[in-house]
Amino acid sequence: MIPQKRSVLPGFSLSLGITVFWLSVIVLIPLSAVFARSSAGGWAAFVAAALSDRALAAYKLSFGAALLAAAINCVFGLVVAWVLVRYEFPGKRMFGAAIDLPFALPTAVAGIALTALYADTGLIGEQLTKLGIAIAYKPAGVVLALTFIGLPFVVRTLEPVLAEVSQETEEAAMTLGASRFQTIARVIFPTLLPALATGFALAFARGAGEYGSVIFIAGNMPFESEIAPLLIVTQLEEYDFAGAASIAVVMLLVSFVMLMVLNLLQHWQHRRMV
Repeated sequence: MIPQKRSVLPGFSLSLGITVFWLSVIVLIPLSAVFARSSAGGWAAFVAAALSDRALAAYKLSFGAALLAAAINCVFGLVVAWVLVRYEFPGKRMFGAAIDLPFALPTAVAGIALTALYADTGLIGEQLTKLGIAIAYKPAGVVLALTFIGLPFVVRTLEPVLAEVSQETEEAAMTLGASRFQTIARVIFPTLLPALATGFALAFARGAGEYGSVIFIAGNMPFESEIAPLLIVTQLEEYDFAGAASIAVVMLLVSFVMLMVLNLLQHWQHRRMV
């Protein structure tokens, strides 16, 4: 008779019960309350609040800027992770610690710092203004802020995967006649793709709901530089709780669908590699 392996955790039933209970208390019940509050005024009121012209413009900016910022971070985050994993240089630890600053830095502080730098009178913004480029108080400022807070998600997701890709594999591919581009495209990139998709999803999710680092640099002009989280706060300040919940529900549903699609693509890519 083969002895059964003992698990460190309790049995499946107890572990699943604890998991469902904790998930319900922390996530499901609060989200259910948002859905319930959004339906307080009926379907017509929900549609009027969630799909108004101002709300649609805010969705477009929030999700569009989050997608663009996540894509930018995928490109430059890959370069940063590659440098941190593959090379040794003076100040590497300090450089690595600086990557994590957006995790620890209060988002409002980040927003104030970015605004001070990229405003028309700022150190960088003044030079860009001479070239006819405006960053602060424009949609470009929103993308900049979301790029800042999303970079660590991509870098820290890619680092452990890059560390597992041995340089011997790259050297073997080049020995067999593969060019540098072919080695990257056919050997390295397929291995990194699931982690890159995860980093993209995390950066997008953080950016779509970001508030503190954006409101100072965005300008907050309706139909131009107003993000959806700010519109929710505005509705709350006007005591339109059902309207704020309606906008929150739309953001929740769109974010959930996009994250699910990315996770399915990541799972499909992983199965192909296996």
